[in-house]
This record gives sequence, C-alpha cells and structure tokens, in this order.
Amino acid sequence: MQQKWSRRNWTKKMRENIRDARSSLFTTDLQSGQLNFQRPLLVILDRNMDLATLFHHTWTYQALIHDVLNLKLNSVEIEDDSAGGAVSPKSKTKSYDLNQNDLFWQQQRGSPFPTVAEAVQEELDTYRAKESEVTRLKTAMGLEGGEDEAISMISDNTDKLTSAVSSLPELLEKKRLIDMHTNVATALLEHIKTRKLDVYFEMEEKLMSTSTLDKSLMDIISDPDAGTPEDKLRLFLIAILCGPAMSETEIDQYCVALQAANCQLDAVEFVKRLHSYSKMTEGAGPSQYGGGGTKTIGMFTKLMSQASAFAMEGVKNLVVKKHKLPVTRIVDSLMEMKSLSETDDYRYFDPKMLRATETIPRNKSPFQDAMVFVVGGGNYIEYQNLLDNCGKAKTGGGSHRRHVTYGTTELLNANQFLKQLAQLGREMTSH
Repeated sequence: MQQKWSRRNWTKKMRENIRDARSSLFTTDLQSGQLNFQRPLLVILDRNMDLATLFHHTWTYQALIHDVLNLKLNSVEIEDDSAGGAVSPKSKTKSYDLNQNDLFWQQQRGSPFPTVAEAVQEELDTYRAKESEVTRLKTAMGLEGGEDEAISMISDNTDKLTSAVSSLPELLEKKRLIDMHTNVATALLEHIKTRKLDVYFEMEEKLMSTSTLDKSLMDIISDPDAGTPEDKLRLFLIAILCGPAMSETEIDQYCVALQAANCQLDAVEFVKRLHSYSKMTEGAGPSQYGGGGTKTIGMFTKLMSQASAFAMEGVKNLVVKKHKLPVTRIVDSLMEMKSLSETDDYRYFDPKMLRATETIPRNKSPFQDAMVFVVGGGNYIEYQNLLDNCGKAKTGGGSHRRHVTYGTTELLNANQFLKQLAQLGREMTSH
C-alpha cells in the first residue's frame, strides 16, 4: 500500500534537497558543493501591495490585447466582420496565434498602440511596394510585344525576377503576418474609439502620478458614451487607491452615479475595506507611482493618408512617460541592494542557511538574475514594466543586461480581477 505523504513531509524533503550540495541549483562543483559567485534572487510578493495596476487601462500592444481581446495562451479570437458589419447570432470568429516566431510581435508587443499602428502601416507599405515590383517584372517578362523586344526584356529582368520569385514564400508569410496584425490592431482601435480608452488611460495615469485632472471624475462616470460599466468602475477604484482622499459622503455620491451607469459595487466594498487598513494605505500610496503620466504629441502623420489601414481620427497620440510601477521599484531596490521604505521590513531567507535568524547577511554585490512571483494574480502591464526597467543595470562604463523572470498565480485582465474582488466583496458583506 502506497504511503501518503503529508504537506510537512513534502516540505521537509524539499528543504533537504535544496540544502543538499549534490543537487542544489546554486552549485557549480558537484564534488565540493561550492556556491556560484552569483546566485539568483527569488522575490515573492502579495497582490495587496498594488491593486491599481490590475485595474489600469493600458496603452501597449500586448497588454491591450490581453485586456480588450482576452488574449489567452498566446491566442486571440476576433469577430469576423466580413459580412459588412451585419450582426448575426452566429457570428464567426477568427483565431490568431501570437508566437515567438513572429518578428513583428517580438519587436512591438511592448510598444504603445500608436507606435504599433504606424509600424503595421509601414510594413504594409513595404509589402505593397515589393508586390508591385513583382507584378511589374511579370508584365515586363510577358510576350505582348515583338519577339526581339520580348527577348531583350527577358535578358534585362531575368535576374530581378528570379530574386523576386525566390523570396516569394517569405513574402507570402510576411503578408499573412501583416494581415493578422492589421486585423488585431483594427479590432483594438475600434474598442479604443467606442469606449474612449485613450481618455481612461490618460486620466488614470494622472491619478496614479498625482497630476491635475483635465476633466472631473464625475463627468466620465456620468457620460453614457464613455466606456462600459467596467471601465467606469476601474477608473473609480484607481481614484480610491491613488487619488486624493475621499470622504464617505463623496464615495456615496460616486456610488450613486456608478449604480446609475449599471455598475456592480461589490468590488468597491472590498477595496474600501482593504484600503482602510493602515498597511494597505502605506503600501499603495500615490508616491509609488511617481514619475508616470502621459504627454500628447503631434497627430498620426504616417496614418493620415487615404491609403492608411487605420482611421485614427479622434484618438489621442499619447506617449507614456517612463516610470516604475510598485513591483518594479521593489525588485529593482532588492537587486541593487538599495534602501527603500517599501522593502525595509522584507524578510530575507537563504536556503543554504540551516537556521533562520534576524541577522542573515545580505548579498554584498547587486543581483544579476531575479525570479519575481506575485501571489494573487498579475498582468502584462506589470510584466512589461518590469522588463523595461529591470532588464538593464547601469554601471560606471554604461549598462549591462540582467535576467528577470516574472511569474504569478494567474494572468488576469481587469474584468477577471474585478469578478474575483466582487466575489470577495459579497462574501465579506454576507458575514
């Protein structure tokens, strides 16, 4: 009969394996069990240290797809509007795979949406130019004219046509990828325009960076044409967490407006309760999002021609100011061994130490490898911000790359996270 192991048995066995020099991931010499010069840093964080990032509307390509089009397992489904926009109860959907072999995806997934739209248009124009060249060469190689003229044309263009034909499979694959990103970006643009996602993103960035709002929160919540009920709820929750302190009377007034906009307020009750604790207030204060915000630059000059695949009228060309989200600030501080108020009370554990003590010696040199795991859910906004800011370290002679791995219990978009908090809110009020 097979023995059943308890959790304590598994914990003990795992601890022994970690401390065993013969099987340790942190050894280079299996015989002597000597440690590597530099071991990786494992950072385990709780979602409570930053809720606002999971509510935040985003402006980068991969995060937008995850938020708006429900990216899952690197695949996204988009409704096919080939029927001319006709609404059908059995509307067809097309599935697209966004994978590592797609060079455009690798280069642009962390870019702001306007940059991606311009890049797609540039790729499309380049393809059309190559396609026109192949068509022209085919025509020149035809036998429409006299025999001598045709032979002369063949002699002049054979090399060019051979080169064009040999690159045809690559050209066709590129066309497939361009069509895919054109369709995905077009679907995103439709959501941005109908829901005014650029307005939400800009306002939330200002709230999180404690900047002055150009438009009042109540105006957005009360506007029936500004987004879905979930969009309004996300904005209000960010205002609670990062904006100026609100009185109970003000919160009640906003809740009335949210209910009029068909918003479910269960998540609000949970966030209010959680935010009321002093630890939560200190851990997600506005100062943690300092340096953020946006700026509006000129119009989409590359997308305003009649041949453009994207109608960008009415959409703001926003540029995101480089800043660090709370997870990034914490990880960067720990990797660089900097003193930061958010990390002063963090416990430090060394798997090679037999007994945990309060005076465990910390690493004296900065870490070059880190594994970051967030318990309670994460998203692509956090992931991209971590890579952008912690992927490189500045040194006296310039900068060098650092390896950072991001993990979480579940990759959530904002609506999925709202549902989880709403469930917690209902359970909280029922007791």
